[in-house]
Amino acid sequence: MTSSAGGGDTSLRSLRDRPFELLKELEKRSRTVTTANAPEAGAGREWVGVACRMGGETFLIAREETREVLGYPTVITRIPGAKSWVKGLANVRGSLFPMLDLRQFLGSGATTPGRNTRVVVVNHREIPAGLIVDEVLGFRRFAESEFSAEAPPTVVRFESYLAGAFRRGGEVWPVLSLKTLVESQSFLQAAS
Repeated sequence: MTSSAGGGDTSLRSLRDRPFELLKELEKRSRTVTTANAPEAGAGREWVGVACRMGGETFLIAREETREVLGYPTVITRIPGAKSWVKGLANVRGSLFPMLDLRQFLGSGATTPGRNTRVVVVNHREIPAGLIVDEVLGFRRFAESEFSAEAPPTVVRFESYLAGAFRRGGEVWPVLSLKTLVESQSFLQAAS
């Protein structure tokens, strides 16, 4: 772009020695692009979730229900007297988190830790927990109109913890409710 004396578009090259003006120009351009690419107001609201894989199945967790995603901890200290799906405690930046094998809790066999194994930290005020899953695939975005309250059958038995599903084309993405899961009596009874 070239610089025009009338206050039009400014060349980024001409601003290289003036960092503040350069940042202002970049912000102005990004706002213009964002506004031009924004979906129509009538298109509906967007839902964002974290896509995970467990036992060969993919599912979603609402972004609001996840605090963060971690790599599999190198050290997990076993808790005596805990059920087998409670793998132990891990120190995460100075805070202790219980590490729980979600697949094993649901009765679908233990997760074998590998390079893609991740821990989804639950965003719950009273129940801190790190849920071990086979893989995290990143964020997925859906229009709220793609949501169906009808929960699909799953291979990994977590139907009682599903909050519906998103359907796009031929794909069905079940939504796992972490709030329902961590507040369930079977989850809270972690002692053997």
